[in-house]
Amino acid sequence: MAEVKTLAAAVRSGSGKGAARSVRREGRTPAVIYGGGDAPETISLDYKELNKLIYAGHFLTTIFDIDIDGRKERVIPRDYQLDVVRDTPKHVDFLRLKAGSTLRVDVPVHFINQDTCPGIKKGGALNIVLHSVEMRVPADNIPDSITVDLSKADINDSLHLSSVTLPEGCKPIVRGTDRDATIANITPPAIVEEAPAAAAAPAGKGGKAAPAAKAAPAAKPAAKK
Repeated sequence: MAEVKTLAAAVRSGSGKGAARSVRREGRTPAVIYGGGDAPETISLDYKELNKLIYAGHFLTTIFDIDIDGRKERVIPRDYQLDVVRDTPKHVDFLRLKAGSTLRVDVPVHFINQDTCPGIKKGGALNIVLHSVEMRVPADNIPDSITVDLSKADINDSLHLSSVTLPEGCKPIVRGTDRDATIANITPPAIVEEAPAAAAAPAGKGGKAAPAAKAAPAAKPAAKK
């Protein structure tokens, strides 16, 4: 299950661009919590703490217990906006997580045993097709990742989603006719063509190579008159 982190917040009064600019001037970032059958709630977060969390990675798959003046809401980030010039957080949308509900998330794919993979040891390369898999997961049991074992993968082998053990209660979201997506494959080593050897000189009598042709004699200087 994904780690649950605590994030302090304050109730934000007002809405719109003017109110959001006022919050940012105070060193905070406006945000909203929605979903779960309750009305949306506007809050503000400490800018420095939020900025650190976003750039630490996996922000959109991290579960937070948001402490709003002593009252906690369990949420997951659904989206965030960055300043187009400074790349700093401007706004965050959080989705409420209610017990028993499910949600769609992109779960990262991790690969293990690359050092013992038969195909890689033979010179092959790991070609990753999917870096994450979109899945429907329980709101109270969001996985950090799914793991793909390469210990038996040989050259030209393909690793499909059906061969991976998924976390309990998690189901991949099928798109179109691709019901067993390829996650990765082991490609053969590249073949480097050698340059053709220079053509040998024709053999003379007795199997010996023919002697090189003699250079033409230098022209004689013109006679003096």
